Amino acid sequence: MLEVEGLDVGYGPSTVVHGVSFTVAEGEAVAIIGSNGAGKTTTLRAIAGLLQAGAGRVNFDGHDILGEAAHVVSRRGLAYVPAERHLFGGMPVHENLALGAHPDKPDPDRLRQVYDLFPRLEERRNQTARTMSGGEQQMLAVGRALMSRPRLLILDEPTTGLAPKLASEAYAALSTLRGEGLTVLVAEQQVPLALDLADRGYVIEDGRVELDGTSEQLRGNPDVQRAYLGIA
Repeated sequence: MLEVEGLDVGYGPSTVVHGVSFTVAEGEAVAIIGSNGAGKTTTLRAIAGLLQAGAGRVNFDGHDILGEAAHVVSRRGLAYVPAERHLFGGMPVHENLALGAHPDKPDPDRLRQVYDLFPRLEERRNQTARTMSGGEQQMLAVGRALMSRPRLLILDEPTTGLAPKLASEAYAALSTLRGEGLTVLVAEQQVPLALDLADRGYVIEDGRVELDGTSEQLRGNPDVQRAYLGIA
């Protein structure tokens, strides 16, 4: 479904992502893991059309989307949830969710599915986003992305700012979506959670892919164990 090949991305004259390549098959969950500043967010933002790449190719569902505007990429069926969430803080939950379907009208059946996945959002449907907890805001950000009926859901650091219990709840919801056949690409520092969800993973350091393999292979790799799993 997604092929990224030789991706170079930077800010001004500085290139921070160097020749990154990876694939995501339909129905898979793939994790991109790495430390803070490794290049994970920059990579995802370029794929989603939010950053201009200097070189490379991004093929999504048979279309070269590199350089397309973010709203065009979204209409192709790719939904991106940034770590910052970018909710409309003064608007209530139900209006934030409705905007996820734009420019189409919100689908009542899809809204029902989002509320079933995140019952707390239905309980707080009239509450403004800025008054919600971090965990509830993360649910809302994912729910808003789901309103567009994406074929590929990309999440950047979905556990940012969440307590361990809420982080686990967030990944439980992602696991449910996986079970429903949604393709997922997630960038994460919480490596155990990401590897539990994913079929495969890629380790990015200093803007380059240093390792890749199945989740089980990465979990058993001594370098990954030392750097990310706290195993000496």
